[in-house]
Parts: sequence; C-alpha cells; structure tokens
Amino acid sequence: MERPDLSQVDPKVRAYIDYLEEQLNSNRSGKHVHTTVEFEKDESISWSEPPTSINIVTVTKNAFGKRTHRHLYSRQRRGGMGVFDIDVVEPDSPSILISMEENQSLLLFTDKARVFPQNLTKLPESPIRAKGENLIDRLAFDPDEKLVAILPERAQGYVALVSCTGRVRCLRHHFFGEHMRPGTAMYHTEEFGPLAAVCWTPGDADLFIVTQRGMAIRFSEKLTPPQGDYGIRLVENDQVVAITSAYPESGVFLLGADGKGTVRSMSGFASNKSLGGSGKIAIKNERVVAAFSIEPNDDIFIISRLGKIIRFPADEVPPTEGVVQGVNCISLRADEVISATCSSLNPI
Repeated sequence: MERPDLSQVDPKVRAYIDYLEEQLNSNRSGKHVHTTVEFEKDESISWSEPPTSINIVTVTKNAFGKRTHRHLYSRQRRGGMGVFDIDVVEPDSPSILISMEENQSLLLFTDKARVFPQNLTKLPESPIRAKGENLIDRLAFDPDEKLVAILPERAQGYVALVSCTGRVRCLRHHFFGEHMRPGTAMYHTEEFGPLAAVCWTPGDADLFIVTQRGMAIRFSEKLTPPQGDYGIRLVENDQVVAITSAYPESGVFLLGADGKGTVRSMSGFASNKSLGGSGKIAIKNERVVAAFSIEPNDDIFIISRLGKIIRFPADEVPPTEGVVQGVNCISLRADEVISATCSSLNPI
C-alpha cells in the first residue's frame, strides 16, 4: 500500500505515525531501534560527547527562540529522520538555526538591514523538545519588520551582508560592538533591497554568494567597496539565500529544501576577478535554503518546517568539484528543510 500524503495532518499525528513506522520496521528486522534514530549506531561515530558550553539556537518565523546544549543532540547517520526540536504551533515554523558559545551575545538582523544585540542568556536553557521564548518583544521592531538572520558577536573580522537583490557590503566588527545603538541600519534598503543573509569573514578570504536556484559566485572580499555594490546579478524570479566566507581549499555545504546536499570544493569553483557577475551553477536544486563553509570535523545540523532536527558528521557528505544534485541528508515525509548550520568543537 502506498503511503498517503500527510501534509495536511496535524504535526503531532504525523510524529506518532513516524514513531509507529519506526517500531514496525524495527520489529520486522528483529533489531531494536531507538524511537528518535533511524539507523543503528556505528562504532566509528561518537554518539555522545562530554558536556560543552556550545548551544544550538533555534528561532521561528515569529521570532520565538530556544537554546539547547549541543551535547544533548545525539549524532545520527546522514539521511536519518531526526528528532523533534522546538515546539511550535502552525502556521509558525522554524526559520533560523545557529551554533554558538553561551557567553556570546546575539546579533539579530532584520529584513530592513537593522541590527539588534541580544544577550544569549536571556533565553533560558531548554531540553531538545521545548517551547521558545519571544526574542523581540522588548525590541523596537517596526510592525512589518522581520528577523532574517542571527550571528554570534565577535571581536574580530568583518560582517558581510547581502541583500535579496544581490547587493553586498562588508563592515568591520567594531560597528557591532557594545556602543552600537539597537536598531542601527547597515545600509539603505531603498537602494539595496531587503537583507537576505549575513556571515562573519576574516578580511582576507573570498565571499561565496548562493541563490535560491543554485547559482553562485565567488570573489575576494577585498574587492567589495566600502559603500557596497552588486555581488551577483540575478536572473528573473531568483533571489539570494546565503553568503559564506571561504578560502581556495575550503568546502562549502549547500542544501536544498528537499533535504539533498553536497559539499562543493572551492578548488573546483573558480574565483571571479570582479563583483557583479551572473555566477554559475553550484548545485542542481530547485530551491536552495542554506550554504556555509565547513571543516571535516564539523557536525551539520538541519531543521525542517515541522521542527525535526538532525545532527550528523560533515565528513559523511562527499565533496565534489562538479555540479551534482547532492545526497540525502535528512529523511523527509510531507516536510521540507528550512535551515541548517554547522558546529565545530572549537568555535571562534
């Protein structure tokens, strides 16, 4: 019997169906499978880690957020089903995922390119399955303003900002220090368009901009003028979804809403000598949702619209120098990927 479309079914009912299917598959195979893990444990993978101060922060479209210590998330194999994370009520859904130290402050970026600092400790520690707290109830957001990105505060480097229309600008870290007035605009949205994505960059690397249709461009961040300029020229009905910092030896993880991802080696993606090109295909996917540089020892975290989150080692995704559709990174059933992040044992 073919599995019916469950997209209109209540998320709690879908979760229960997933649980029953896992138990059924477990009984058929004669092997015990933990209710939140699709694959058996592999001795080559560390399925737990000592307690750390690293937090995984999950934020919804309506700006409800939670933080959970990373060590509470067990590693699965790539392609697993994941576990339910932040508890949300539709039509709200997860929107942003980020890994950071608990002593770092948050930098909240809105679609109007305004920045609001926020202390991470204002979010109480939560278990994996928990409701979030409102992140912006005390911040002076405009009625039509939306949270689109979060970065951990740093005392070095630059913040690269890119708009939905492909305009890019880089600003030194001191702009975002303790003396920054909450709500400061980083550029004029009338000229640049709504903010799409942000990233930290060291100052001597390349910027890698990715669009929803899987197009990308790479160029030296030093080419970006102080006032900003077009980083990539977009075709009709396309928009920027991600920006990340990369070196020639870096690998960039690209992920589609269908749960398929790849690590694109920068050694096989030539750097442009100027800004404003049309880019080239980085991944074959109808809707890219995330892109970021990774190291072999990183862990990748992916979250879906229904709030399912998976953690797996980054080295399970094979790197490529060519254009591919990618490999399955999370098992989706009437669901789609919303966001992703990587987490290192030694974050900056």
